[in-house]
Amino acid sequence: MTKDQVEARLAMVTERIEAAARRAGRRASEVEVLPVTKGHPARGIEIVKALGVDRIGENRVPEAEGKRSELGLTPGVAWHLIGRLQRNKARRAVRLFDVVESVDSVRLAGTLSRIVEEERREPVEALVQVNTSGEAAKAGLGPDVALDAVAEICELPGLRVAGLMMMAPFTVDETVVRPAFRRAARLLERCRAEIPAFEGRALSMGMSNDFEIAIEEGSTRVRLGTVLLGER
Repeated sequence: MTKDQVEARLAMVTERIEAAARRAGRRASEVEVLPVTKGHPARGIEIVKALGVDRIGENRVPEAEGKRSELGLTPGVAWHLIGRLQRNKARRAVRLFDVVESVDSVRLAGTLSRIVEEERREPVEALVQVNTSGEAAKAGLGPDVALDAVAEICELPGLRVAGLMMMAPFTVDETVVRPAFRRAARLLERCRAEIPAFEGRALSMGMSNDFEIAIEEGSTRVRLGTVLLGER
């Protein structure tokens, strides 16, 4: 991976985002790119920072710890945890990440909030992960319980609930993917309307294989790995 390669890919991705936003009657500026640097060397983080991208996504706490150790402080870069978080790694995650996008239960949220207070730090930005595809293997709260759970999580003092995150089925079948995105967007709107403490400004959905559909359905943050940084 070189800076020139990533710069070219970022330009291409930007064009695709702009086109998808136009199709949906949206502004491209409403959509953030979150480079997914998992599986890539720490240099990938330095490259995206040099290109003006101010956030990166990592899936695993141990891998992120290694990169933070290698890079030292990375001012101007927000670290997002986008992978499933085990409760026994919650304290390490609080110390590493600026945003936790994978809060998939009230229990995990409570653990994070307690740790944040124990660490005497400002509330951590969080997204509640929802499962709108119906896949049993997917993490996240189902639509039938998500509204009440989000309301409960919003009451925790150690978290600021900025929005929702979801993972679509990994398929090229648009008739499967699009409805899952649409249900997540509708759930976000319900949370905004019914939960006063819910910030509701972020809807993190869409990856390299489906981000254009996600944007058409309301995504405000697309998590891009291969299409931006190349094969791992």
